[in-house]
Amino acid sequence: MALTFTLDPKLDSDLRTAVVRLWTDVTNAGGAVGFVAPVTEEQVRATADRQFAGAAPDGPDRLLVAHESATGRLVGVLFFASMRFELMEHWRMLKRVMVHPDAQGLGYGAELLAEAARVARGWGLESLRLTARGGQGLERFYHRCGYREVGRVPAAIRVAPGDDRDDITFWLDLR
Repeated sequence: MALTFTLDPKLDSDLRTAVVRLWTDVTNAGGAVGFVAPVTEEQVRATADRQFAGAAPDGPDRLLVAHESATGRLVGVLFFASMRFELMEHWRMLKRVMVHPDAQGLGYGAELLAEAARVARGWGLESLRLTARGGQGLERFYHRCGYREVGRVPAAIRVAPGDDRDDITFWLDLR
């Protein structure tokens, strides 16, 4: 199934609700996108609203969404985040990279990251950075997508008492 990508979509209430629902579903399926399962849409909404606040075509952050072309269903999301520091304006941080759990394994995550790289090159950016929670097995996926691990902070993320995970930084050179 093909994907349709939209950069800077209109953040109306329907899209906001769909992103919050996606974010909740991803978290509750074990995804590492800022929460630990179980979460409710209500719990995710406050963080999502803060993320939406910075996302605008003329703002420091931008939103990229992926819909299944045949169904129109929202299946993927990521945010391009500026570091808001002039000396770092040649690259962006990717945040909240997620694909719906029932669409994982279909290549959508790789397509979403490839589209992000295409967009970033179009803006003249030189690289993209993202972070991942250790213990999720994401290293192989990001390596297959061209990212390389450039840093790791041991036990930086406490998901539960006695369950600390590494914070892993990945880098994609676009040049």
